[in-house]
Amino acid sequence: MRKPRLFFKKFYLAIIMLFLYIPIVVMIFQSFNAGKSRAKWEGFSFRWYAELFRDRSIMQALQVTIAVAVIAAIIATILGTLAAIGIYSMKKRPQSVMMTLTNIPMTMPDIVTGISLMLLFLFTKVERGLITMIMAHITFNTPYVILSVMPKLKQMNKHSYEAALDLGATPGYALTHVIIPEIRQGIITGAMLAFTLSLDDFTISYFTTSPMVQNLSTLIYSKARIGIDPTLNALSALMFVALLVLLIIVNRRTADNSQKA
Repeated sequence: MRKPRLFFKKFYLAIIMLFLYIPIVVMIFQSFNAGKSRAKWEGFSFRWYAELFRDRSIMQALQVTIAVAVIAAIIATILGTLAAIGIYSMKKRPQSVMMTLTNIPMTMPDIVTGISLMLLFLFTKVERGLITMIMAHITFNTPYVILSVMPKLKQMNKHSYEAALDLGATPGYALTHVIIPEIRQGIITGAMLAFTLSLDDFTISYFTTSPMVQNLSTLIYSKARIGIDPTLNALSALMFVALLVLLIIVNRRTADNSQKA
């Protein structure tokens, strides 16, 4: 009985994986098509990749995407790390409440977060653009950093900080030379995860920016409404590969940290 069940599970998993990844494989395959037709193969070519890097709007969107991801990841990492340390120092009941409040934004649909932030900016009369997009990305990245740092804090010796203070260290020195080195792996993982999430975000970016400031996700959406340009296949293929590499690195670091624990 076990073998048929095991075969069915593997077959079911294979079907799901094919359903998820065949469209991506087709898109990457089409990005090397020399012609514009999606129904006819006209030869292997890097034409659309060359066109991609000559497109000024895409290059500008790429700069915005990287700038937003880097700035948001850095600030979210700082805020998330300090918040995790603060939550960890709380008593059990308040800590549980704070972790629940922290987890809510991660389980909330992106469209709810995006609309909520948009309404906040409209209510406060803040003009939407690059700054508001960065603020929005910091908002949804910070809980993921907290989630990455908290396990490392729980693995740390609870008395290390107090021992450093007893030996004459200032709170700031103890933070930077005792706590931070102990949780460095969690901080790095959280920063990489924040950067990855920010890099491909669409929904929240769409509601918190203006048409004058676009990242790659919103640019692809606006171009796709007009028609599928073959350069979008090349752009999407590069984004997929970049995000895949980053996620593999994050997952490997997370696995290594779990094994060390």
